[in-house]
Amino acid sequence: MSLTDTGAEALPAPVTPDCPDPRGGVAPGAGALLRDDEETLNLRLPAEFVALRAELPDQGSPGETDLLDGVHTWGPTRTPVGVFELVPVRVDRDLPLIQGWMNDPAVAAYWELAGPRDRTERHLRAQLGGDGRSVPCLGVLDGTALSYWEIYRADLDPLAHFYPARPHDTGIHLLVGEAAHRGRGLGSALLAAVAELIMERRSACARVVAEPDMRNTPSVTAFLNAGFRCSAEVDLPGKRAALMIRDRVRRELP
Repeated sequence: MSLTDTGAEALPAPVTPDCPDPRGGVAPGAGALLRDDEETLNLRLPAEFVALRAELPDQGSPGETDLLDGVHTWGPTRTPVGVFELVPVRVDRDLPLIQGWMNDPAVAAYWELAGPRDRTERHLRAQLGGDGRSVPCLGVLDGTALSYWEIYRADLDPLAHFYPARPHDTGIHLLVGEAAHRGRGLGSALLAAVAELIMERRSACARVVAEPDMRNTPSVTAFLNAGFRCSAEVDLPGKRAALMIRDRVRRELP
């Protein structure tokens, strides 16, 4: 899941520069300094990023800026497993489904949102009522909602304290809701499709990032199979994570 609220800053801790690859071998990485910070949601925007945003050329007047370039307008995309679309969450419609997924033991072990509906509801409303740096979505494949996504601005998130963030870095959190859809390559196919969709719809974004728990081998493997590289192991508040990065591929003109 996202970073856990610690309530106070801690001393910096080192990044481990290499990640073991669950498929065998070691992925190359890069070092940085880490520090604990606030929850991904409901946080204060770090002062350095306030200044960064003020310098970006695409920022409009207050109330006009869309930090994620209109996720609700991205529309469907064809993938090897079907037609897929990110549909922004509506709490009145989607809460029962998402809350049921959060109570699946395989999901709860990493998202830590199992329990009554109001716990999941608070998590969703914190994003929906925020400044737009994180958008919760259902992943709909061929008309069926089968996954939950959070698309977020990693460069405006506390995660940016844990790696050398670049402007417009875009982050992904993902869960596949039903056990029947896991373990057969669906997650990898959808991660690759969403990474491409982000690059297509967010022209200023050069990298898609994620931070799955190192213990969650299926998740780490899915990111690797989707074209992400493991840049480093990082000690985040509450978990040791694999910093996964997928770079924009520059296609050569014929």
